[in-house]
Amino acid sequence: KAAGGFSMNAHKATITSIFDGTTLIEIPFFQRSYVWDKYLWERFLNDMEFTVKTKSPHFLGTLIFKDNGTPKSSEPYSTQLLLIDGQQRLTTYLIFLKVLCLKLGQSLTFDSHYRFPDTNDLSLQHGKNDRPAFEKVMGMTAPVSITDDFSKSRVVQAYNFFVESLDTSKLNYTTIVGKTHFVRIDLDANDDEQQIFDSLNSLGVSLTTSELLKNYFFSRNNLTDYQTIWEPVFDNSVATKEYWDTIIETGRIRRPLIDIFFDAYFQLFIQNKKYSISTEDKLIYARTDRLSNSYQSFVDNYCGGSKQIILSSLREYAKLFRKTFQPDICDTTIPSTFGIERLNVVIFGLKTTTLIPYVLYLAKNISDTTALNKMYGILESYVMRRIVTRASTTNYTKLFLSFIANEILTPQDLRDRLQVLGGTNSSIPDDTELRDGFEHSKLMNLYSKGVLYLIESHIRPAQSAVVLHGFNNYSLEHLMPKKWRNNWPACPTPLDAEKRDSILLTLGNLAIIPQSLNASIRDSDWSTKKAGKGQEKPGLTLCASGLSTLQDALTKTDWNESEIQTRALWLYKQAQSLWKF
Repeated sequence: KAAGGFSMNAHKATITSIFDGTTLIEIPFFQRSYVWDKYLWERFLNDMEFTVKTKSPHFLGTLIFKDNGTPKSSEPYSTQLLLIDGQQRLTTYLIFLKVLCLKLGQSLTFDSHYRFPDTNDLSLQHGKNDRPAFEKVMGMTAPVSITDDFSKSRVVQAYNFFVESLDTSKLNYTTIVGKTHFVRIDLDANDDEQQIFDSLNSLGVSLTTSELLKNYFFSRNNLTDYQTIWEPVFDNSVATKEYWDTIIETGRIRRPLIDIFFDAYFQLFIQNKKYSISTEDKLIYARTDRLSNSYQSFVDNYCGGSKQIILSSLREYAKLFRKTFQPDICDTTIPSTFGIERLNVVIFGLKTTTLIPYVLYLAKNISDTTALNKMYGILESYVMRRIVTRASTTNYTKLFLSFIANEILTPQDLRDRLQVLGGTNSSIPDDTELRDGFEHSKLMNLYSKGVLYLIESHIRPAQSAVVLHGFNNYSLEHLMPKKWRNNWPACPTPLDAEKRDSILLTLGNLAIIPQSLNASIRDSDWSTKKAGKGQEKPGLTLCASGLSTLQDALTKTDWNESEIQTRALWLYKQAQSLWKF
């Protein structure tokens, strides 16, 4: 047994022991496509030639199999296995052997090892994407290139490469199948292949939650469900795939948007009291690294084994998720009033992705747009007040999921729920704390930019001649530079200099501008920093044109600690009005 209690059997194996005439090996139906290219085919061919030349053993890597249940008595095989890891090298190996046997005139040798004698079916069944091309290659009767529509397939391209490049004088079938070895790992049907895969990491790229779930929910036997439930929302176009493949930072982890969806969708079931999820299971189900396994456990233990409970609303929620959550909103302008556009900046721009499950819950259950936008405004206000005051985000996941569990669906209920948090680590900072945050908090640049951007988007006049850019298009600028000692008036005492170093990091001294200042301007004295040095080195007056959060500052003839404090108070008043409770 491996660490963690897995019934894992690992041993050396040859290709002939893997394909023993009694075993069907299936690549999961929705597994990734075959992706090897010419560079890897050349390396593989060189390795085979070297093995024959030296007659020395050659290691081809690891294959991980999982028991796929007992086959029907009518099948020509007695064992069926899923190939969890090793698709690329095993596919390449069989294509290579196929071409070698064709060129040697030994097609019967190939068929006797890799087809079932009673039905002539292949012992290796490929997944949805590559199966037609693989069967085309395996059905060839002569070593000639394939030039029809299949020629775009990487599987066919591998076959054509070996047809063109394989030299039988340098190769010997018997030597190759006898001297090339794999490390074979066999898992029981109940083992968690995701954890095994992550531990071994033999491909270097972990399987995503969505890939594992797609193969769990769909197979060759329910292809219609796949075509009506999954394909229309996840696989129907290039733009759709690009959306779901978008990588999002969640804490210190980078995850594709589709995995974030499945995490949020799962929580809607877990927090639903009608399932009576045990406390122990809730702790397990909260782990994102075991999400695929948790779905399976939930179906088995709380759904009576019925996958339809999950599948019945999957399409509806996936469409709603895509409509609601738009990471690219950070590249475009947003409204001045509360709504999902602004909240998307909070979620994706400021990386507060713990909001997603609850926001998805709200989007599904509140049809009144006005009420929904009020809910979004309350959430924006709560998060931004806590950002300004440097409050901890540690309890966010638990807090926002509790809103789902307690069916918090009205603005008043949400306000009440937040108000009772007073005195806890999740409380709403009051106006006194908010003011103190603007005057003294030293935030990380991303948060400072977010605070100023959301205030700017709210207070900018609707008739402004200058367009508000997207959040990602602004950079943060210190009005009094960190290197003020180079060109700014000196402080009377070292203590005064220390205080200045501190206050210049606060929000009153920070601004968002749509283009970074030239380095020689950034550290200049105040008048030069405003005016710039000609057209090639513009200053703040030109770069910050139209910014409501900065206009008053640019009218000042001097910029000092007093002006920073004055601006901090002004920003506080804007925030107090915007993020009010």
